[in-house]
Amino acid sequence: MAMQYPATRPANPRFSSGPCAKIPTFSLDKLSDASLGRSHRAAVGKAKLKAAIERTREILGIPDDYRIGIVPASDTGAVEMAMWNLLGARPVEVLAWESFGAGWVTDAVKQLKLDAEVKTADYGEIVDLESVDTDKDVVFTWNGTTSGVRVPNGDWIKADRAGLTICDATSAAFAQRLPWDKLDVTTFSWQKVLGGEAAHGMIILSPRAVERLESYTPAWPLPKIFRLTKSGKLIDGIFVGETINTPSMLAVEDYLVALDWAESVGGLDGLRARANANLAAVQSFVAKAEWLAFLADEPAIRSNTSVCLKFTDERITDGAAFAKAVAKRLEAEGVAYDVGAYRDAPPGLRIWCGGTVETTDVAALMPWIEWAFEAEIAALSETA
Repeated sequence: MAMQYPATRPANPRFSSGPCAKIPTFSLDKLSDASLGRSHRAAVGKAKLKAAIERTREILGIPDDYRIGIVPASDTGAVEMAMWNLLGARPVEVLAWESFGAGWVTDAVKQLKLDAEVKTADYGEIVDLESVDTDKDVVFTWNGTTSGVRVPNGDWIKADRAGLTICDATSAAFAQRLPWDKLDVTTFSWQKVLGGEAAHGMIILSPRAVERLESYTPAWPLPKIFRLTKSGKLIDGIFVGETINTPSMLAVEDYLVALDWAESVGGLDGLRARANANLAAVQSFVAKAEWLAFLADEPAIRSNTSVCLKFTDERITDGAAFAKAVAKRLEAEGVAYDVGAYRDAPPGLRIWCGGTVETTDVAALMPWIEWAFEAEIAALSETA
């Protein structure tokens, strides 16, 4: 017998964790003011790039003496730019509790060949942050996009630390409050919380990071797109919109439009409230579902953007196949796209709950997950 469909469908089924849902008011018409066919070094291009930087500063509350640059290759490029320029001057710790953090471990240990101390935790958990020595340089992700785990606060980072903190904040920026006084390098990409277009990254440097750049030369060569200094001095132009390579002015316009929308919903506080409401909608449902649980069991470290769930029903013998089948059913019905767990993560679902997603859509999705779960359980019974 066919399962009865839930009464309501999400108006927008886009729950991908990257690239993420566009702002709710998005339309291509809003990009009509893009400076297409013009040099990014022309006055109009420079003005838009500088506006992207300064409006990012305003919404995120970034201190005036921190430098903000638009760099190539998305968040990955920004993190690796920081690592290649800054690491090697003092001992290093790299923290990892999901796949992207594991990637930074590989960069530090196998590519840069640093004698780094590596601390790891399983998916859904986090390392003992109180054991981290911030007199060393520390590389970590604030929000684990593939594990649904976030750093609860910056209390473990010493105010008088001797090392630099290098923080991949790509799925945290614009959804979680970041303690700028505890972060020396912070990176994110446009394609995450504000639903921007891919390929552009942001790098935010504290005065301490700038001091390191101007006083330390790494032992390895730096490709052109990684170079932040010239003749021992910071290349200031990068931090006023004079990008290292050619940016997409269409993507820049899209980011500016997203920043307009972010301001219209209350800036960072409004964006955080929207993401928190989305997480609350999932939590309310999971609390009543005995067959479903968060991958991050501890609420204090649970992400409000990349929400990861796992199936716990004892009748499921092949977790990976079951989760894929559920995700496939949801996509076939047009109610949720791209919600399967990340390929390196434990089997389950991953639902993007950042501020560009409407809470009504998250709430409407939950009964569909139950519908797909029950349909797959019924299919298992038929083949048993």
